[in-house]
Order: sequence, then C-alpha cells, then structure tokens
Amino acid sequence: MKKLIQNGTIITACDEYNADILIENGKIVAIGKNLECEKAETVDASGCYILPGGVDQHVHFSFEFNGAKVRGFETSSAAALGGTTTVIEFVNQKKGQGLLESMEQYRTDQVEGLALVDYNLHGIITDPRPEVFEEMESLVAAGYTTVKLFMAYKGMFFHADDDAILKALKAAKKVGVTVMVHAENAEAIDVFQKELIAQGKTEPYSHVLSRPPLVEAEATRRAIYLSQLAEAPIYIVHVSCTEALNEVKQAYTSGLPVRGETCSHYLVLDDKKLALPNFEGAKFVCSPPLRSVDHHDSLWEGIKMGWLNAVSSDHCGFDWKVQKHLGKDSFVNIPNGAPGMENRLAILWTYGVEQGRITKQKLVELYSTEPARNTGIDHCKGHIGIGYDADLVVFNPGWKGIITNRRSLQGVDYTPYEGMAQIGRAEKVFLRGEMIVDGGEYIGKEIKGQRVLGKPFGASYR
Repeated sequence: MKKLIQNGTIITACDEYNADILIENGKIVAIGKNLECEKAETVDASGCYILPGGVDQHVHFSFEFNGAKVRGFETSSAAALGGTTTVIEFVNQKKGQGLLESMEQYRTDQVEGLALVDYNLHGIITDPRPEVFEEMESLVAAGYTTVKLFMAYKGMFFHADDDAILKALKAAKKVGVTVMVHAENAEAIDVFQKELIAQGKTEPYSHVLSRPPLVEAEATRRAIYLSQLAEAPIYIVHVSCTEALNEVKQAYTSGLPVRGETCSHYLVLDDKKLALPNFEGAKFVCSPPLRSVDHHDSLWEGIKMGWLNAVSSDHCGFDWKVQKHLGKDSFVNIPNGAPGMENRLAILWTYGVEQGRITKQKLVELYSTEPARNTGIDHCKGHIGIGYDADLVVFNPGWKGIITNRRSLQGVDYTPYEGMAQIGRAEKVFLRGEMIVDGGEYIGKEIKGQRVLGKPFGASYR
C-alpha cells in the first residue's frame, strides 16, 4: 500500500524544509508540498520532524566474554524504538574457518528471521592466516565491505598484533574494504591489570585505572602509522578521550584517510559511575572505559568539526545480576560492554541539539548519514531522497520524559542512562515503508529485517 506522510518538517544532513513524502513499495517515490494520492494511507506528522532512520554502525549481538553471551538479534526491536532502522553487527571469524564462511554461517543461524530491523555485518579477523587476507575480494562480492581487528585484549583469541593489522590494511585497500580497529595497547593494559590485582584493587573502578587515556592514544597513533605504511584508509572505533581524539584530528587535518567514531555513553557519562557502591559500578564497565567529565567537551568538539564522523551505541547487552557479577571478585572478569542502541538518538537530541552543542543537521549526519557512508550502504540508507528506502522517523521534539529500563526492549536488567532526562522521542518509525513504531511503542513484530549489501569504501574515503 502507498503511504503519504504529510505536514512534517524534513531534516537531512544538509537541509530543513517542509514537505510531504510519498512511499510506494518500500521506497520514497516523491517529495514535495501538498502531495496527493487517492489510494495512499495518510500519516499526519504535524509538529514533528521527519528524520532518516538511524544507522548504528557498531552493535554486538553475538559477543562473548568469559563465558557470558550478549542478547541477540531478537532484541533488535529496541533499536527501532530508538529510531534506528539499520544496524551493523560484528561477527568473529571462527578458528580454522574462512572469514566469509564464518559470517555467512552466523547470518544464516542467528540473524535471518530474527532481525527486526535491517542489517549488515562487519567481519572480525581472529585467525589471520594468509588465505584469510586473500578473501577480501570475496567479501566485497558478497556485500561485506568492512573488517575489524582488536588491538586490545592480550591473550584472547580475537587479539590482533601489528603484523595482522598491516597485512589486513594492505589487502583491504586493493578491493575497497575499510579496516576498523579497536585501539588500546594490550601489553600496557596487561601490565596495569596485574599490578592492580597484586595490590588488591579488584573493584570495578580499577578497570578505569588499568586503561588510562595514553593506552588508547598510543594504539590510535600506532594504527594510523600502520595505515600510512600500507597507504590505506583506517577507521578508529569508539574514541573515548581527548588524547586519542587528538591523534585522529592530526591525521585528519593532514589529509590522511583516517576517520573515527565516538559513542553516546562517552558524551554524557563519566568514570565516577564505576565507583558506585554495591558493585553497581560494574554496569558501566566497557572498553575503552568511561573517562573523566573533562573529556566530554573535546568529544563534542570532535564530532562538530568532523574529526569523528559518527556516534554509535557500541550496544552490548550483558545483564548485571548474573553476567556482570562474574567479575565480582576481580574487575578483569567483568564482561565488557553496556546496552545503548535504544537511547542513541535520545542522547544526541537531548544533550546535543537541545543544549546547542550540535545542529539538527549534524545530528542526522552523526546518527544516520555518515554511518551509512562509512559502511557502504549510503546508496539506499541514511538520507531522505527519492529512490531511498523509506526508513523514516517521525520525531516529536516536544515530548519530555525520563530514561528508564522499565520500558526498555533491550532484554537486560539495566540501562546506563537510568534516570536521565529525555527530550523528544520517535513517535513513529517506518522500515521500508512499514510502520514498526507508533505512539512511541514498538508494533512491528510481523516485520522482519533484511540484509543491506555494502559497496566498497564508504564516501568518507572517496
């Protein structure tokens, strides 16, 4: 059925204007004032903004840590509730398997039929045999155009050394695959962790002490040097501190093909959360860790200036009462990560737009347009234009409330944003023209997400 969204104010990464939107067969087919279509179902968006559906380029639905596994794609309705219509999931290569084989097996077994929003996958290189790097061309042919390597987590199967990163960069650049890195110095972290444990400092706040900003900054600089040696683009995920941001800034302003993202929690939460009593601090254990509040302004400046071109959630759905408590006796055993895909748009609007830190257009750029470009899906996602998928958010800027886990769909027993004020919400959300959120409530149980094929090298590197 055709749909006609009327009387709203359209916001894109570069524009703001009043217009109607006509949808047919899941696509936007017309945009203009006073559109008419006799057979179309009409939706009144008076008093609301119409945003492109969000693209969250950094989520985890399969991550495992110390035997604990996060909630899977069955909880991706939470993304929809928060205005995100496309997610990009990270998939570990299995030992002895090819990267593409691992990703396809995961997609078949754990995504198809379960995803409630559209999706694609990043491959995580964990077994860097020569034949794995030779797979890059096959990845592109299959619509996978990003891979990730972890510089952190010494001794764990997904840790990558400089050898693997350099080889990945050299292979990826030949076919247009973008290499992403988690930049923290694993050796330094290992030293600090052992020292703290020897001193009896096993509480959650020691997670912060074991990963100071220079640990992240050094790895970020090293990753950029490796990309220069390979003459290849590189993308630094979840930048959390001023020192690492400065490394990205220097590379960016020097004209190097280097970009980075930050995450919503690094913009509004700080390291004091990890010092909360009764093991509450474990809720906030993520890597890199939350930083002191003085880093917030630097990160807001970084996204305003474009040194960081996306804000992701780094959603990682471990519960607190059971899974986080695996580290009750030692912070090194606390599963890393926190839920957040449901709150990304709310955080950016409430603490960005409403406080004058970013414009509405910059918000769209950070939460939708640039993430689509970074992951090669900007041919159909991340923008409101004729021919694009009708992924749309009717956003009510006048709504006011409090963030609470009681109404969350993330499937865990807490939200790190509990009790924080929220201004504005996604009143209605459309996925390829189908309404999946109405009145701020998820209604899309019968609508399944589809895979979006990526194209080589996002526009950030063209």
